[in-house]
Amino acid sequence: MIGKQKILIVDDDENIAELISLYLTKECFDTKMVYNGEDALSAFETYQPNLILLDLMLPGIDGYQVCREIRAKSATPIIMLSAKGEVFDKVLGLELGADDYIMKPFDSKEMVARVRAVLRRYQPVKAEEPAAEKAKCAEFEDLVINLTNYSVYCDGRHVEMPPKELELLYCLASSPNQVFTREQLLDRIWGYEYIGDTRTVDVHIKRLREKIKDHPHWSLSTVWGIGYKFETK
Repeated sequence: MIGKQKILIVDDDENIAELISLYLTKECFDTKMVYNGEDALSAFETYQPNLILLDLMLPGIDGYQVCREIRAKSATPIIMLSAKGEVFDKVLGLELGADDYIMKPFDSKEMVARVRAVLRRYQPVKAEEPAAEKAKCAEFEDLVINLTNYSVYCDGRHVEMPPKELELLYCLASSPNQVFTREQLLDRIWGYEYIGDTRTVDVHIKRLREKIKDHPHWSLSTVWGIGYKFETK
């Protein structure tokens, strides 16, 4: 029997945490609530959640630092929760490795839908026929992007990256030299249910470039005024 997916809820407001837990429990998720950054880091190790709902404004270690420390060792999906609505806060959260950003107050149905959407993108892919697996693997000199097992190898080393970064890289690399607009990439990777702007794509491209440096035979290229492409030479 497959166990319930586990959601770690981190919020210093116990009422909000309990409300989120109630909504998710009704949707058959298992939840654990903690109320500060230190407990969040500890619970991450012991509870081993499938996804983290992380408030930014926490006592002691704030949500940004919690995200930074978790992302340094794990690709577990993180959705940030915040009453802050400034673009800077959203971009900073994404740059630190968050997979999505939900503004407070939020609609319970939207919150659950976003949780499900992020988890769908992160679900391990079941074993498939060899031909199907090959179709989900983009290979170039010194670079292998495998969407079947969500792995990336560059120059012979394994490169850790969150699901959306890998999916974005695969989307571009699986269609070499094809130009994608930011809007097309948002639709393909984040889906129509995602409520965000095209800066999200720019942030993820920046993070990919930090991890995957340009190669003499391929590169992540900007097409000014349009979008991006995976250019082969």
